[in-house]
Amino acid sequence: MIHTISPIDGSIYYTAEEHGPKDIEQALNLAESAFPIWADLSIAERATYITLFVDAIVQDKNDIALEITWQMGRPLGQSPGEIKGFADRAHYMIKVAEEALSDYRLIDKDNPDKRWVERVPIGVVSVLSPWNYPFLTSVNAIVPALMAGNVVILKHSFQTPLVAERYAEAAAKAGLPKGVFQIVHLNHKNTAQLVGDGRIKGVYFTGSVKGGIAIQNSLLNKFIPCGLELGGKDPAYVMADANVEHSVENLVDGAFFNSGQSCCGIERIYVHESLYDKFVDGFVAATKQYKLGNPLHAETNLGPMVKTDAANYVRKQIAQAMAKGAKSLVPESLFAASKKDSPYLSPHVLVNVDHSMEVMTEESFGPVVGIMKVKNDEEAIRLMNDSQYGLTASLWGTDMDRAISLGKKIETGTVFMNRCDYLDPALAWTGVKNSGSGVTLSKMGYDHVTRVKSFNFRKGE
Repeated sequence: MIHTISPIDGSIYYTAEEHGPKDIEQALNLAESAFPIWADLSIAERATYITLFVDAIVQDKNDIALEITWQMGRPLGQSPGEIKGFADRAHYMIKVAEEALSDYRLIDKDNPDKRWVERVPIGVVSVLSPWNYPFLTSVNAIVPALMAGNVVILKHSFQTPLVAERYAEAAAKAGLPKGVFQIVHLNHKNTAQLVGDGRIKGVYFTGSVKGGIAIQNSLLNKFIPCGLELGGKDPAYVMADANVEHSVENLVDGAFFNSGQSCCGIERIYVHESLYDKFVDGFVAATKQYKLGNPLHAETNLGPMVKTDAANYVRKQIAQAMAKGAKSLVPESLFAASKKDSPYLSPHVLVNVDHSMEVMTEESFGPVVGIMKVKNDEEAIRLMNDSQYGLTASLWGTDMDRAISLGKKIETGTVFMNRCDYLDPALAWTGVKNSGSGVTLSKMGYDHVTRVKSFNFRKGE
């Protein structure tokens, strides 16, 4: 059995049966049987099914929001936004499927031969999803995989098993043919067995670098698509011409929303020296307005982290930085709910930081941000690129041409200007370096869930 411990009060919120090798075998056999039937449907036919599938989840958004809060601790007032984002991404990917999956045809009027390239489904795929944004991370792979004609086996985090159950219920309500979408609750050992099985033709994982390496190791004996979205240490650069108030408002939210538990959340900020003092003062003042507490309460806008161990890891980073000379500008005493050895951790704003400190180089995934003063663009870009990660980066200022020029020099998958911690489903979501590989969302998101097949036909003599 698996037990989901709620970070709200440490209680067991949900218990589910853990699946083993026999369950994996059954799921794979069923998926293999369903694949040719599902793949043979037209894109329009699949779109009808998947639209019903998505709508079935949205219909239960209020109950689902409460479940998300209990499972991972996000304030209840914020959880419904995840279902809206889920629907937006899903409906966009459904809308662009016909164009993204269309044939590439070569036309030569003087040649009667026919040549074209098709995008075809790859087969049975596995989607492995985390707890921090349990619907938003999973929908990125599930919907395009199904729309492309693949069948999906979803393994969700033990922290959010009810998300997988909700998907399964929605698949049944939508009438998806048996075996097209399945869920399994697996430990690490059995997950490796699933993805390493020869019948799995694609794997899409969102999680830690360590987890991504484990997935790759499970695939050493076969050659299949493997999409890895592994988080980041996302930087922001506040330029000399930035609107300080706008930058503060958005970067505070980008750093502390979801208790900082976002792969593309802001974890380090570089501010031009001419604006540094004003920016830091504004940032600290805004941070002090947060209400940390029980996420079920209406006034709470900062909930607990997912586990005490996760909070203690962030506390350790903060302590290490302060031992090296960093200064924390937001007293923990302002947040009565923040207690040692609990998942409740107050937001921390650190100055006097540098890249010798883990808090500026290692992913924190919590409510802490370091702010550094820089002299010019060159110093800012050097520091932004001084990272093993490269998921997103944001630039704050008024000169778009300058931002474009700087953005081309940043080693990252996405560059924002005057916004952060946001996904546009029309744009490719990808990372570089230890932030992973592969692409989700946009029309390009279909590239990784299909393979190309060429046809070269000549008329007989």
